Amino acid sequence: MTIFLLIGAGYLLGSIPFGVILTRLSGAGDLRQIGSGNIGATNVLRTGRKGLAAATLILDGAKGAAAVLLARHFASEFGQDGAMIAGAAAMIGHCYPVWLNFRGGKGVATLLGLALALAWPIGLVFAAVWLGTVLLLRISSLGGMLGAISAPVAALAFGYPVYAIGLAGLAVIVLWRHRENIARLRAGTEPRIGGKKDAA
Repeated sequence: MTIFLLIGAGYLLGSIPFGVILTRLSGAGDLRQIGSGNIGATNVLRTGRKGLAAATLILDGAKGAAAVLLARHFASEFGQDGAMIAGAAAMIGHCYPVWLNFRGGKGVATLLGLALALAWPIGLVFAAVWLGTVLLLRISSLGGMLGAISAPVAALAFGYPVYAIGLAGLAVIVLWRHRENIARLRAGTEPRIGGKKDAA
């Protein structure tokens, strides 16, 4: 029963659409009708409000971290398994929120947040790969995908096999959510940050 509660609580926490909420409260309109229609921070940035985008990024990451920390506090008997399950549920909630007809974000920020909460060195590698790619190539989607892929590799390298398995599964979800971006990358048409048609 506790496992089901972990999954349910993690999913509901992750499904809170902070990007949609913040843009509406600020009067910026319905985020799903702006830019790519995605509910993440990159699309919030298209409203021209950097503060809202930063807040969305932080809050989306906090969802994943909070799910992991709550699992450790209330279901410590499950150890790494419980933390990983709760974090995964939060990310799935973000990507497929029941409140938005299961049309959510791409999961990168939430995955980063839960990775940091699972073990900060894993999250640090994730963040370094993500930001490094974005700064070097100015392609947000590529940075997010490479960061997600680096997380299970880092988990294995740092001696967290349970996390490595879970993070590998979540990385697959991130790649699936970015399938349109992957097609554009292959075609050489994926926009860069600062370009006229950033569709990451």
